Amino acid sequence: MRVKILYYDCFSGISGDMNLGAMLDIGVDKDHLLEGLKRLGIGGYELSITRDERKGITGTRVDVIVKNEIGNHRNLRDIENIINGSSLSENVKGMSLDIFLQVARAEAKVHGKGLYEIHFHEVGATDSIIDIVGAALCLEFLNVDRIMASPVEVGSGFVTCAHGRLPVPAPATVEILKGIPIKSGIVPFEMTTPTGAAILASVVSEFTDKAQFKLLEVGYGIGGRDTDIPNVLRVLLGETDDVTKDDCDREEALIIESNIDDMNPEMFDFVIDSLLKAGAHDVFLTPVIMKKSRPATVLSVLCSPEDESIIQDLLLTQTSTFGTRKYAVGKTMLKRDFTDVVTEYGTVRVKNAYLRGKKVKSKPEYEDCRRLAEEHGVSIREVYEGIK
Repeated sequence: MRVKILYYDCFSGISGDMNLGAMLDIGVDKDHLLEGLKRLGIGGYELSITRDERKGITGTRVDVIVKNEIGNHRNLRDIENIINGSSLSENVKGMSLDIFLQVARAEAKVHGKGLYEIHFHEVGATDSIIDIVGAALCLEFLNVDRIMASPVEVGSGFVTCAHGRLPVPAPATVEILKGIPIKSGIVPFEMTTPTGAAILASVVSEFTDKAQFKLLEVGYGIGGRDTDIPNVLRVLLGETDDVTKDDCDREEALIIESNIDDMNPEMFDFVIDSLLKAGAHDVFLTPVIMKKSRPATVLSVLCSPEDESIIQDLLLTQTSTFGTRKYAVGKTMLKRDFTDVVTEYGTVRVKNAYLRGKKVKSKPEYEDCRRLAEEHGVSIREVYEGIK
């Protein structure tokens, strides 16, 4: 079985209209989009779909031309009523509302108001409703198995909006992009809008610039500004073997390590504890023989790329090493959850792991077992054996 992948290449950011253009350019049926949008029943707009180019790259440009904006101050409840009251499919309704919720949460956080107190201004306006519901309609048409994206270019400078001139990325955009890798400063303009950020935050399962798949189609959504770099959103449609359909979590990580042959071994315990408290995923020691037949230890730290600086500083300041090395690795992790198991000694948390929806292993939490063994004066083996 082949897995169909949609990849957002956001080297020039993303906006709602750029996304619609890219979707149509890669093959979404225009009638599917237009007929679906009619089901909203809001009217007062025209969708302009044209061919355009930026820096020699030709693609599709979509502009939502609002004729009579009457909903500039809709709130989340208004939008929920519009979408839920439509004849759109449940899939499209769900995706659309999830994208709007991303923006609502961000706006509420920025303005210090409740989720249903805020008015959306630009995001509640007709063009933003079309951008967001249109995105869901396009994704429904493509029917891909997995959606991925590159790190997101956000631009720099200032942007003028309903609240005045705000720094780029706008506060709402920053909130939405939390946990998502970004790039900034390539041009002094807003490159990613709150709507574009919300689409990515809602539908993308993995952000990486090292995606691997067989490329089938390429589409370009043309932006409204002519910048020093092509103001386009590139989307790629590809496929790969079913290796990623195992529902495992995947992420990029680093191994940072040093060879140590001149440090008191008693110090390793403190160093390892410090590294784990600083965010290391794992720390391990490997005995090796170095030059001049010296026995030594390789201290290896597995960590997230964003923690590289603090981990490296700890290795350089808390060990005897004069340098470190690093290399990128990929992590694959089983889905997991925790259950509480009541034993004759007390409650023990048990970690369960799943593959393709089936539980494949379980493991009692050691610290719980150790605590209960100490409290009841029994061996830890007896606590383990009491877990059914």
